[in-house]
Amino acid sequence: MSETESGARPAAGPGTGPQTGGVREVKSAARTVDLLEVLAARGDRPARLRELAEELGVPRSSMYALLKTLIDRGWVRTDATGSLYGIGIRALLTGTSYLDSDTRVGAVRPYLDEASDALGETIHLARLDGPDVVYLATRESHEYLRTFSRVGRRLPAHAGALGKALLAERPDAELPLPAGELARLTPNTRTDRAALAADLAAVRVRGYALDREEGVLGISGFGFALRYDSPARDAISCSVPVARLTEEHERQIVAVMREIRAKIESLAPRTKGAPDWR
Repeated sequence: MSETESGARPAAGPGTGPQTGGVREVKSAARTVDLLEVLAARGDRPARLRELAEELGVPRSSMYALLKTLIDRGWVRTDATGSLYGIGIRALLTGTSYLDSDTRVGAVRPYLDEASDALGETIHLARLDGPDVVYLATRESHEYLRTFSRVGRRLPAHAGALGKALLAERPDAELPLPAGELARLTPNTRTDRAALAADLAAVRVRGYALDREEGVLGISGFGFALRYDSPARDAISCSVPVARLTEEHERQIVAVMREIRAKIESLAPRTKGAPDWR
């Protein structure tokens, strides 16, 4: 369970922040990032001052001052009453900059179009971020539009084809899974670690991951890790309503997606002097 789900996280006292490379964490900066992440995770559910203060374990006066600063700079927005808070437009601009500056995302987009044209189904590109995958690009099916398939969406890696394709690229002992019980998104989600390990072993043999209504009821997915990094951080997938999924269509999906993966991996940008982002 995440800190957001489990309630307020303890506030670090002065001088008690974790160290990275011998440099002590800056408490005010960490608090700002924590606040923005909480607001982003809430989506269309605005928060009140009391909720945020309790969530982050911060005095209300300190939280109000932080919110006021971020509102003035466009990172947080508030309603007409000044009592509700949500993520601001500056977060969108920063997220767009992330995508625009990533050469891999730009290089993969045309192949998402190619896969979408060939299959008529929804195609995704996602990146592993801790125990989750984050969607970086989506090409929606013209026959089945899903309003929640959007760039920036985050899902547990164990609960879908994209995430399982990337988990399978790592040894079982090094899987970035959360402690405790794994989240169940549908009755078909594998929350038992032994069952998940068996599934990942099958992914390694098969060469791609299958999602049989594990992330969303009524939707099956086919996930393919992109091995231009080792271990792979990015994956592409094809999602299709189970009502339309025949054996012949499944074979077509696998064949097309394998070809698309091979094209992407052969042409993945390896710009000389470009930073190796981690």
